[in-house]
Amino acid sequence: MSNRSATVLYDAPGPKALRRYRAYSLVSALLLLGLVALFLLQMSRTHQLEYAKWEYFVTPKYLRIILVDGILNTVKAAVIAILVALALGVVLGVGKLADRSWVRWPAWLFVEFFRAVPLLLLIIYIAYSISYGGGVAYIWSLVLGLALYNGAVLAEIVRAGIESLPTGQAEAAYAIGMTKGQVTRIVLLPQAVKVMLPAMISQFVVCLKDTSLGYAILAPGITIVFKQIAQEGRNQVQSALVMAAIYIFLNVLVVAVAHWAQRRYVGEGDTGAAAAADEAV
Repeated sequence: MSNRSATVLYDAPGPKALRRYRAYSLVSALLLLGLVALFLLQMSRTHQLEYAKWEYFVTPKYLRIILVDGILNTVKAAVIAILVALALGVVLGVGKLADRSWVRWPAWLFVEFFRAVPLLLLIIYIAYSISYGGGVAYIWSLVLGLALYNGAVLAEIVRAGIESLPTGQAEAAYAIGMTKGQVTRIVLLPQAVKVMLPAMISQFVVCLKDTSLGYAILAPGITIVFKQIAQEGRNQVQSALVMAAIYIFLNVLVVAVAHWAQRRYVGEGDTGAAAAADEAV
């Protein structure tokens, strides 16, 4: 489908254009390799490639800390935040479309407030307002902040997804006597999921990356573990590189899930959800 769409929407490149694209790709690859070589040369000159600075990342004791205290806590915070945010998003998104003003306006106020508040400030405010127990409480402050912010964003995605459907779908359902709640739950939401899926998966990737903001409140996770390793080993550069590699790996996993979910539930190829997730990464 993607090839046909490209042929319909754009002129197919001719032989000259194809040669030009290959030349651009070659030059880009050479520039990228040059930058990597310069980076490694600078690392070598400043003795950043010495084994002692990388030893922490292959030592079983530190590997266990990275996996258990770092990656596991980060993934746990991200998964719980995504699930809560998804539930909030569906409820608030449908609430913004309600006929009753006492349902619609509180939903609108909630979404607009938490979508506008900077996420870092929200996490810090929650941490210093309701957290009393140190590390355990701070991770829940991170989860709550992520859930509130991403729930507000997902609510807008749900609202836009439902409103993007043809009005004939709802009108046909009303014509056979269904109530508004039945129309939304049985007719509109299942169809809107296909429209919403790309944006939702993109937001899930953003939520996973935003767990790094837990660094500001010392919430357990990857950033705190690598901060401690960097202080102990005086290997800030190495810690930052390994931490970035872990986040990239986790996000690649999310993209892989996006490909699977799209094929399983939407039945399309490499467009839509996967492309949106790729862009978010």
